[in-house]
Amino acid sequence: MGGAGAAFYFHPDTLAKGKEYGLGGMQFYFLGRGGVLGDVSSDVVASAFGYFHLENAASLWNSASAKLAPREAGAAYHQCAANVGRTLLSEVADLDAFNDAASAAIAGTNRAGLALFAGIAAEPLVDDAPGRAMQQAAVLRELRGSAHLNALLATGIVPAEAHCFRRPEMAGPFGWDPAPDTSAFDTSKLEAAEALTNQLVGVGFTSLSGEQAAALAAGAAAIGSACGVE
Repeated sequence: MGGAGAAFYFHPDTLAKGKEYGLGGMQFYFLGRGGVLGDVSSDVVASAFGYFHLENAASLWNSASAKLAPREAGAAYHQCAANVGRTLLSEVADLDAFNDAASAAIAGTNRAGLALFAGIAAEPLVDDAPGRAMQQAAVLRELRGSAHLNALLATGIVPAEAHCFRRPEMAGPFGWDPAPDTSAFDTSKLEAAEALTNQLVGVGFTSLSGEQAAALAAGAAAIGSACGVE
């Protein structure tokens, strides 16, 4: 779901919608994802995202929100997910079963401390199965992302360092120039954070029946394949 839930972010259709508002790709990404939090300061959004340099977050958020209200951007971005889902997932089978299981998992998750997940989970879903599946993939992505930030902090890891260690090519785009020194990064802590993330996220899935769990797993695999991710 990590890759599939992000498949619409920079899809040509999403970029085209951003341009209608006068927003570049990164601006629409930042304002669209963060817009579910409301008209807040850039520091609040940077806190929820976790990995951006504060100055870069301020530049993206302030320049974009001057052109489009954050809540409007959040709703538009969520609709972009649905539109891309209709493009990429129209041939995927059994999406209704996936959607039912995903809805149950999302509803069964305590949203405390998971601001970005809570924000997107509160957005209305479309009725058609492909659009709804992509929207829920995005919600599940934010669930794991929000939980992972908590897990990183709980294991003593600075999120920006973890980000630059795992994705050094993204240090610059996220505002880190120079990038944090990760030469002494403790990978054992990262493994512990991954395990804790699984534990935190898994709580919401415990209410699923065996049939629902199977539908969720099969749907995730099929959606990932349709989106070109493993």
